[in-house]
Amino acid sequence: MKALTILVASQLVLGLSAFAQAGQAVDTPTEKLELTQEWDKVFPKSSQVKHSKVTFHNRYGITLAADLYIPKNVSGKLPAIAVSGPFGAVKEQASGLYAQTLAERGFLTIAFDPSFTGESGGQPRSVASPDINTEDFSAAVDYLATRDDVDAERIGILGICGFGGFAINAAAVDTRIKATVASTMYDICRGTANGYFDANDNAEARYQMRRQLNAQRTEDYRNGTYKRTVMNPKPEADAPQFMKDYYDYYKTERGFHPRSINSGLGWNVTSSLSLLNMPILAYSDEIRSAVLVVHGEKAHSRYFGEDAFKKLKGDNKELLIVPGANHTDLYDNLEKIPFDKIEQFYRKYLK
Repeated sequence: MKALTILVASQLVLGLSAFAQAGQAVDTPTEKLELTQEWDKVFPKSSQVKHSKVTFHNRYGITLAADLYIPKNVSGKLPAIAVSGPFGAVKEQASGLYAQTLAERGFLTIAFDPSFTGESGGQPRSVASPDINTEDFSAAVDYLATRDDVDAERIGILGICGFGGFAINAAAVDTRIKATVASTMYDICRGTANGYFDANDNAEARYQMRRQLNAQRTEDYRNGTYKRTVMNPKPEADAPQFMKDYYDYYKTERGFHPRSINSGLGWNVTSSLSLLNMPILAYSDEIRSAVLVVHGEKAHSRYFGEDAFKKLKGDNKELLIVPGANHTDLYDNLEKIPFDKIEQFYRKYLK
């Protein structure tokens, strides 16, 4: 009784109704998306799966675009997986490859463009938000759970790079998610606030960043435009290897896509304000569902995954370090991405 009183009181404080009432008005998203129907992925189309475009909306009313992959020659309700990432990529890149490959292995999957990016809705464009991007995973679960061909009790998610962090964050809040894979993950909020390898983890560095970003807010509003940060031309010879690796994926035939932020569109600069001020993974130690963290032995980002794993509790949490792999190897290198292990993990926990 005491617990119920606290719950109702907390909802009243927030100005929310504690219980939904029949007959209440419902806000229906009306955003219309223009979706490309031809195959425009950076990977070959599989003959083993059926592919189509679908849309769904998150609780902020933003309509998301996704590629749906259904294994052929299957029937009944299937286990399902929602895939997104890397941070700044689109569903035509790594997330689509993961989704299609897992569909070949018997899962119904979707690869979706996060809010404000790719073919998904939301204004302004090229914005990142740790709250909304976490919500995007839960919106994907909404969609999957209401499909007739999906078993709502067997839904997992998979996040790549920065969306690996958001996937773990989603698993902390969404109890419908039964299994989560974070591949070559970034904690993008930590990286923004502290710099790479926590080199700028001090109050003065963050204060100066806030000053610059807020000055840019003023300038953006004055100009009626949003400044973008764009990946530089080919890195110099003495640039960090991981910057060269990013270039090799996003800026060459290997992974370039015209709708990809990292291929050239660039992020809205002031997105860093929310990343700087809203750390994710605060409740990751309370995740009860299964989590698999996958990282490359030689990835510059490996510390993000290992530190995230250290916070997880329970015997259904696993860490896999892929020998010899760097960060972007786990975007598209089929000899390095451990699909056998990922499939085994989902088979075990989506049952």
